Amino acid sequence: MAVSLSLPSPRSLAHRRRPPPTLHRAAIVRVRPISGTKSDAGGDGIRRGDQYAVQLTSKSRTPSAAVNVDLHARLSVLSKDRAEDMQAEARALARAENATAYHPEIIAAKYSSRPFKVVSRMLEIFTGLGSFALKLAVDQRRGQLELRKRQRAAELTEILTRLGPTFVKIGQGLSTRPDICPPEYIEELSQLQDALPTFPNENAFALIESELGAPLGSMFSAISPEPIAAASLGQVYKAQFKHSGQVVAVKVQRPEIEEAIGLDFYLLRGLGFLVNKYVDFIYTDVVALVDEFAKRVYQELNYVQEGQNARRFKKLYADNQEIYVPDIYWDYTSAKVLTMDWVDGIKLSEQEAIEKRGLKLLNLVDIGIQCSLRQLLEYGYFHADPHPGNLLATPDGRLAFIDFGMMSETPEEARSAIIGHIVHLVNRDYDAMARDYYALTFLTPDVDVSPIVPALRNFFDDALNSTVSELNFKTIVDGLGIVLYQYPFNVPAYYALILRSLTVLEGLALYADPNFKVLAASYPYFAKRLLTDPDPYLRDALIELLFKDGKFRWNRLENLLVQGRKDRDFTTKDALQPVLKLLLGPGGEELRALVVKEAVRVTEVIVLGSMIDAYDSMPDFIKVVVRNGNANGPFKLSDGEKRSMLELRDRVLRVWSLLRSSDSFDPSLLQPLLQVLEEPEARNLSGRIVGGITQRLSARLLQQILRSPATAVAPK
Repeated sequence: MAVSLSLPSPRSLAHRRRPPPTLHRAAIVRVRPISGTKSDAGGDGIRRGDQYAVQLTSKSRTPSAAVNVDLHARLSVLSKDRAEDMQAEARALARAENATAYHPEIIAAKYSSRPFKVVSRMLEIFTGLGSFALKLAVDQRRGQLELRKRQRAAELTEILTRLGPTFVKIGQGLSTRPDICPPEYIEELSQLQDALPTFPNENAFALIESELGAPLGSMFSAISPEPIAAASLGQVYKAQFKHSGQVVAVKVQRPEIEEAIGLDFYLLRGLGFLVNKYVDFIYTDVVALVDEFAKRVYQELNYVQEGQNARRFKKLYADNQEIYVPDIYWDYTSAKVLTMDWVDGIKLSEQEAIEKRGLKLLNLVDIGIQCSLRQLLEYGYFHADPHPGNLLATPDGRLAFIDFGMMSETPEEARSAIIGHIVHLVNRDYDAMARDYYALTFLTPDVDVSPIVPALRNFFDDALNSTVSELNFKTIVDGLGIVLYQYPFNVPAYYALILRSLTVLEGLALYADPNFKVLAASYPYFAKRLLTDPDPYLRDALIELLFKDGKFRWNRLENLLVQGRKDRDFTTKDALQPVLKLLLGPGGEELRALVVKEAVRVTEVIVLGSMIDAYDSMPDFIKVVVRNGNANGPFKLSDGEKRSMLELRDRVLRVWSLLRSSDSFDPSLLQPLLQVLEEPEARNLSGRIVGGITQRLSARLLQQILRSPATAVAPK
């Protein structure tokens, strides 16, 4: 299914005004097929993305005959199409074998011998940004900051555009942060997403022909006379394949882009060296952060790599009907030209246009958040640049990703640590939060985390007026940032891209609803993972969360179940089996002791609670008999002990009710439990629990029998 990029905002830069884009016949009409290219509809196969169907070539065939096409023939077509696709990808890789990659040593050698160019660029940057800062200072002094806000926002957009792709990307990040920038700045800076100045069509078309090795007219029957969108690294045209009529998007890279970003990263890297050497309160390796960011930007310059990123992303989300990822056409792709399905959609920043189509922006943002959580914490492969120009709402309500240049990966061990860290934050377990920094590799094992705990407690306790779920992501980052500056943290380079991805998504959410809380929206996912994931780190985190000072914290389990059930993928079965495996495993003796103790306590409160309820429901004349002269009733319990017991009983029953009310609950799910209980270790555990319950109830009964009789007061 092919769908289309949104048209640029009418409020684009003044020098970018042009007539509405339409499909025009390609100026070059000579037809010469690309060598080795095969039609996507060739033979008996029709290919659209990863979906395959069989095309009937005989007019005599009936619809019923189509249904009964031989399975072997269909598999043969599928296999052939996949083989052709792999061959086309190999040809694209061959065309991109000389693509530029990030090598800081080569860049340093290049620009260290060109001091005049370096100084000239530094002056250009300082002049542009310095003049803007000076204007703001003058406006503030004259009391005209509010009056000139729109003008200054437009000037900043123009300055960042003039300074080139590196600063455009900074502006793109700011354009998604309504909690940082005023609305006027958001509106102007949003033009940096896909409404930048274009470069001449002649250059773009010549590059397409040279990269793909064929005249434009032999490939496309129609192409838009002007770019549909222009971003920091390239511009996009709408075109139609000559051989199939398929409508596609053709992205063409800006000329001399490597020169522009190479010099900027050389300067940023030099600044990083100075920070590492002379700024004592920053422990993070700034040079490593610059290198990580530069590496990702240079990968964006290789469009074949971007195509492979898109294919990988598409494969990961093939089962998600709410996500759309366009397919790549390898025979029309090279290092500097990328051809993919055309996406007809609306940018997420255009809330009014989205709602006119009957869609809800917050629903789309929530899809993006849940998708990003899976990217970061399940697959470990995430979109590091999800700004509104890269995310579109399709007419059928799906969220389309259309740019895959900047992708990154989360190490497997860090994924579990991030989940545990968020859960510890929500539950205000600051000791566990501090220990998480070892697993996140923020701290080396020889660093004592005990001084960090008060710093975490001081910030988050002061920041929270109600619950942690009321925090937004920016508050969390700011709070952790304060701690990071005070102690010897070394933030891994990948973490900076995670922060970028999450802050951009939160910016989109805040744009739709200033009161939207990303942590509250995402916590059900974290709760579900903590309850169901068999990962050892998460299992330990769950036990640590549920048990404290030898007692089970039923309120924590209840909260996790309440939140976890909000996640659409939560199932009771998944939450049950990993816990059983952990409980009955070789290293579970300490946990078994805690479980025996808690099982005895819970059984006691349920039995006594039922007896108390039964007594309370009795008629008064029967209560007199049962009391047997004891004014406090038949149970030797203080009011506080009785209240505490009933509260625990009610909480346990609520937890059971939550499990039973799950959409996925089925009594047959308890079958694995019965099987596990047949194992020797389980029988031993059951015996210990039964023995403990018998002993505890016997002690209670003896206590009631031997209680002191009520003393009658003789009248005087």
